Amino acid sequence: MKYFILSLLLLPIIHGLSFKLNPEGQRCIKEEVHKGVLVVGEFKIDGLQGTHDVDISVTDSKDGKLFSKEKAENGKFAFNLDDYDMFSVCFKGYRKSEVSGRGPPAPDLSVTLSIKRGFEAKSYSEITKAEKLKPMELELKKLEDLTEAIVSDFAYMKSREKLMRDTNESTNSRVLWFSVFSMAVLLGLALWQVFYLKRFFKAKKLIE
Repeated sequence: MKYFILSLLLLPIIHGLSFKLNPEGQRCIKEEVHKGVLVVGEFKIDGLQGTHDVDISVTDSKDGKLFSKEKAENGKFAFNLDDYDMFSVCFKGYRKSEVSGRGPPAPDLSVTLSIKRGFEAKSYSEITKAEKLKPMELELKKLEDLTEAIVSDFAYMKSREKLMRDTNESTNSRVLWFSVFSMAVLLGLALWQVFYLKRFFKAKKLIE
């Protein structure tokens, strides 16, 4: 059971996928990332035949450029954000300008994209060399980073829960006061109609 829970916690940390890309089309992958979390991506494009190129761009929700590469075939990128945000990884294929004529349609390209975040994005081989860690110390370092990532995720979920609860309570309070106001307006309108009709009938001498 313990290993099953740990596996579930690791699922959103490592994300890899493969998909087809039209040589003259565009496809974007969007993901959310927490504040200050390191994100490392690696991509590879197969099937380029010399008539088309592919550009890759990584942007945040405000179209701020985090990474870009023209005529890409493979490569890596890394970044972290100053706040909780959503980032997009876009691949755009196009025909080379020096290629004349349309020619037969080119086959779809195969794109492989791997995204790591948090402690999985760290290069522990470099950390081991820099800090001269022993195997046991390295495993403890990984466990420490994993623990910090889990605690950070729980803290974030707790803050989101508090925000949603405050929003819910605020909404309930506004709905309550709106209901009270609506009832007061309806009651006032009903009383006004009663007095108006009473004066009208008296003016017509229908009632005393």
